[in-house]
Amino acid sequence: MSKELFTLAEKIKLLRENADLTQSELARMLGLSRSGVNAWEMGLSIPSTQYVVELAKTFHVSTDYLLGMEDTSTISIKGLTEKQVSAVLNVIQCFKNPEK
Repeated sequence: MSKELFTLAEKIKLLRENADLTQSELARMLGLSRSGVNAWEMGLSIPSTQYVVELAKTFHVSTDYLLGMEDTSTISIKGLTEKQVSAVLNVIQCFKNPEK
């Protein structure tokens, strides 16, 4: 089974879209221009260390994940009941083992 790897640019875009944010909204949150976010997503420039940390905080992922040092991401279960956490874990297992 091949592992799907995403570039930093692809991860930023994917995380932004999954958070239902426009480039302008993300830029405003980070205090920079929309064209700056666009340049990151197009792979024309890379965020500085400061912005990598801010992106990780904004999207609740690790900086290692953003930079491709690890292929795992985290999901916050804060505020979920034990039953909801169990359901999330079951869904994850279904994706990991689709033949079961």
